[in-house]
Amino acid sequence: MTHENQLKRIEQFHELHESGCFILPNPWNPGSALYLQHLGFKALATTSAGFALTRGLTDAGMTLEIMLAHVRDIASATSLPVNADFQNGYVDEPHAVANSVSLCVQTGVAGLSIEDSTGKADAPLYEFDLGVERIQAARQAINKSGLPVVLTARCEAWLVKHPDARKIALERLVAYADAGADCLYAPGVRDIDYISDIVKAVSPKPVNVLVSSSGPDLNFRQLEDVGVRRLSVGSALARVAWSAFMRAAKEINEEGTFESLDDIAMSMELNKLFSST
Repeated sequence: MTHENQLKRIEQFHELHESGCFILPNPWNPGSALYLQHLGFKALATTSAGFALTRGLTDAGMTLEIMLAHVRDIASATSLPVNADFQNGYVDEPHAVANSVSLCVQTGVAGLSIEDSTGKADAPLYEFDLGVERIQAARQAINKSGLPVVLTARCEAWLVKHPDARKIALERLVAYADAGADCLYAPGVRDIDYISDIVKAVSPKPVNVLVSSSGPDLNFRQLEDVGVRRLSVGSALARVAWSAFMRAAKEINEEGTFESLDDIAMSMELNKLFSST
């Protein structure tokens, strides 16, 4: 990808965050990215968990090298802005985060996220000060690159089931905004009033909300009404595909029947889609 093309996508991605609300779906391979583009979505985000499943791994099994190659594949497959689900940068120390982020920027992304989850059961979140320093390092690396990639800072307090998640997430997202994050994100939050509190606390910076299942409060209009700028679905679309595959495979193995194959995408339709890209 040329510098000019990447810069154009970055500008488009920034514009999407300026007003209203948009959906940022998460493909797990180039084919799913192209289909989401075909449907008319304005931008895409990778899913580390969804991609890991394609390799028979968990999120914890991903490495920096594997993820950089995957992000590059997605960014190259589509003409849309792509946000990289970059986990914790695959490193701990701020100077190493800066190096990882620099490498990620070079893949052609328009945005990337850095989270404060350590992956360690005994200390699932980085200490507050280190978490802030990591976001500062990511910001500095992006600034140094000359490409204003959108930096999303994630607080994982809800996903790691921290007993004081409400307090910790709000404090950290405010601090991450002050540290240079362009967008703030606390995956796992489902309470609409608390989401509204986050939006107000980090305003005017935009907030991303994860919607990985249905619920009375987590629909587009209600989230837009409280000021959320961006909705993503994480690994949910990948797991939808896995669910269909698992049902069909179990039926074939356990029943010796093939009814699950009756209502599937046609090869002709898919070939037509991909031959036109």
